[in-house]
Amino acid sequence: MTAATLPVEDETTAEVSALLPTYKRAPMDFVRGEGVELIDADGKRYLDFASGIAVNALGYGDPGLAAVINDALTTGLIHTSNLYRTDAGEQLAAKLVERSFASSVFFCNSGAEANEGAFKFARRWARKIGSEAKVELIALRGSFHGRLFASLAATDRPSYRAPFRPLAGAVSICERDLNELDSALDEETVAAIIVEPIQGEGGVRVIDGDFLRRLREMTAKREIALIFDEIQCGLGRTGYLFAYENAGATPDMLTLAKPLAGGLPMGAVLVSEAIGATIQPGDHGTTFGGGPLVAAVAGYVLDRLSDPALLAAVRENGAWLGEQLQTIGRRSGRVRAVRGAGFIWGLDVVEPANDIVKRGWDEGLLALTAGEHTLRILPPLVMDRTDLARGVAVLEKIITH
Repeated sequence: MTAATLPVEDETTAEVSALLPTYKRAPMDFVRGEGVELIDADGKRYLDFASGIAVNALGYGDPGLAAVINDALTTGLIHTSNLYRTDAGEQLAAKLVERSFASSVFFCNSGAEANEGAFKFARRWARKIGSEAKVELIALRGSFHGRLFASLAATDRPSYRAPFRPLAGAVSICERDLNELDSALDEETVAAIIVEPIQGEGGVRVIDGDFLRRLREMTAKREIALIFDEIQCGLGRTGYLFAYENAGATPDMLTLAKPLAGGLPMGAVLVSEAIGATIQPGDHGTTFGGGPLVAAVAGYVLDRLSDPALLAAVRENGAWLGEQLQTIGRRSGRVRAVRGAGFIWGLDVVEPANDIVKRGWDEGLLALTAGEHTLRILPPLVMDRTDLARGVAVLEKIITH
């Protein structure tokens, strides 16, 4: 084996791995999941306040999910390509249209792909209604929209961007300020603006509903597409099926992924009638997106996450969780701020957040960071008050340390 093909050594586990070291992985080796816990190779249980980065909304071992996967496998149709229609894909698209503002849906494989697709659709639409100059895309300070070239250009993380410049052109990042946006949103040159109603990777920053409503008015008047990125905060995580519902501002496009197919790779772009009418065969494509297996699973997940009882529980338990986190902050003196809604919360802490996450491993708790000094909490949406309380007790212990 030559030096160029030698496996690298994982910095955390000090074990030789053939995987490209794009992640510093935790040392645990998870082998099973049950309910809202993960179990490692040594049999140790971990309460999950991370959900696989907001993916495992239904926790682990959900019997309905397993049944849908097994039923889908019995058809023999895991993949057909998008050259052909399948009932699962058609039915899932119809459900998403029925439960949202959209008139049509494009399926893909990830959140970054969903955002890249939305950018293309925005430019296609903008050139139909405007001039060749109407191509610019705008994102907000604190944004995270993915790691492909256009989505990375719309992501406000200098350390992520710097090694890969030049990124896609005509993409700008503006402050979360309506006066600045009023100047930046030129109707002659701007095709779209993309916004996360809650900025997940950017510190769990909740964008004010009034801000979103005024932005909606501004973009509608100037014929600029408004894209909401709900890849992390959508599909029930705020206690509403879509975060935009609570904000009272309806976008022209909505991007989804993470929990959509229960852990299988899937993304979606929900598109308004006006934008959808400008998209023609050949404008965009995907080999795997919306295949029969993942679409069948996503249909089941969407039904579960649309359940009014589950959404009400997320709202009620989420409000309780927020109160408990505020209490930890007051008691410990080691939390500067608490932000969030439903089952997505961020705590600004006085030490590196990753140190707290690592202490959580020792105590059997999984949590995340969202920047150097923000601890991020993303429990499965099925977690009940008892397990939330158990996790809160561990959080207080590892924060106060």
